[in-house]
Order: sequence, then structure tokens, then C-alpha cells
Amino acid sequence: MVTIIPEIIKESVTNLVKEGERTDGRKFDEYREISLETGIITKAEGSARVKIGKTQIVVGAKTQIAEPFSDTPGKGVLMTNSELLPMAAPNFEPGPPDERSVELARVTDRCIREGKVVDLEKLCIIEGKKVWMIFLDLHIIDYDGNLMDAAVLGSVAALLNTKMPEARVEDGEVVLDTENMVPLPINEKALMCTFAKIGDELLVDPSLEEEEIMDARISIGIRADGSICAMQKGEQKPFKREEVLKAVSIAKEKTAELRNYLD
Repeated sequence: MVTIIPEIIKESVTNLVKEGERTDGRKFDEYREISLETGIITKAEGSARVKIGKTQIVVGAKTQIAEPFSDTPGKGVLMTNSELLPMAAPNFEPGPPDERSVELARVTDRCIREGKVVDLEKLCIIEGKKVWMIFLDLHIIDYDGNLMDAAVLGSVAALLNTKMPEARVEDGEVVLDTENMVPLPINEKALMCTFAKIGDELLVDPSLEEEEIMDARISIGIRADGSICAMQKGEQKPFKREEVLKAVSIAKEKTAELRNYLD
């Protein structure tokens, strides 16, 4: 039964895609309904909740002062973790992060880091000794496909919402002014657009049903100037060169639309 149902669904969804349609009536390059809220966690320095269709992710940002990494003594640190809560989907299980959770955190971190969303050099307080460390925690509340785009959109929104105490150095010591909260130094609003390949077609923002039967997946991180900052391929089947170029072109348009939710 477990294997028969996906085959039936795959045939149905694939045939529909061949006819130029999707099960929920969207166009191939159309996102589901999107909503974004910020400042929803009072005990976090920054937070956001993003919904894409029925997929829902809450992102919290915490800041603390720590020692920098030895190879980047003049830069702050960004660390991203994700948790697939068991209540979000029947196949999410309690326990240590699984492969999907690790991939989501790494791809989100890569898009933000390589997209240079945060000016990490401005998070240095005393070179080689004290920097700001930013922790991004992704909590998957509901899973109905396309976690990548929701995670990156929510993370950038949470970073834009983050404020931390102004830090100054007195007699070699770091003094925090909690009465003067300042925003993170944000340089960029890099975002991600994900495609499912079903047959010969590319579908933007795949639903869970589409993800379960897709042949391949590609997620593309795009900066505001249209340059690529991250790319992640998933599933077994390959993409043709022209398919990747088509996906990049569409991703530039779609991430520009997603960026409007951050204004």
C-alpha cells in the first residue's frame, strides 16, 4: 500500500503536468499564497513566521558575544540550525537532526552567507577576541512542500527584524548599552526559488504532493542584483543545461517578487 499509492499519485500528477496543469490549479511559475509576520517571539532579538501555502516556518534570531573563528578574526559568526518538529508531518520523527534537517540548515545558511546578507565585518568588536555571534533557529511548524524558500525568506525577515545592544570597548572590555538597541548591519536581501522537475517541466514552489513524485529538485539563491549566490540539487535525475538556465531566469523574476514581502 505504501508503494502503490505514490505510483497512482505520480501517474495522475505527471499526466496533469503533461497537459500543462497542476493539481491545485496554479501556473507552473506561480507561488502559493504567501504571508509573512515579524517580531512574533518577544524573547528573541529577531523573529519571523512565514507561510507558503500550508507550509509554515517560525524563525528566531539570537545574538551573543563570543570569540571569532581563528581563520576569520575580524568577522562575526552566523550559525543556522533547523528542527523538523514531529507535529509538522507524519514522517518527521523526534530525535537528532536527520538528513533533511541538516540540508535545510546548510542551504539556508549558504544562501545568507554567500549572499552577504549580513555584514559580518561590522559584527567584530575586538579583532581576534570578541565578535557578535548570530544564531538562526528554524522551526518547521507545518510541512506541505518547499521548505527551502520559506526558510530563507523567514530567515532574512528575522535578520531584518533583529536588534542588539550597542557595544563599545572601554579599557579593553566590552560594554553593552541595553538602552540603545541597534539593528543588524544588513547588506543584502538574498532569497531562494525552488523548482520541482516533473517529466520535462519545471514547477515553481512545489507542494508536498509534487515533491513526493518529482524527478529532481533545484533551489537557486539570488541576490537583489540578479546574481546567483547558492544552488542546491536534490533527487536522482539530472537537469539539462537549458533547464538550469531556464530555472535561473525564472528564479530572478520570482525572488524579485518575494523581496516585496520584506518591504
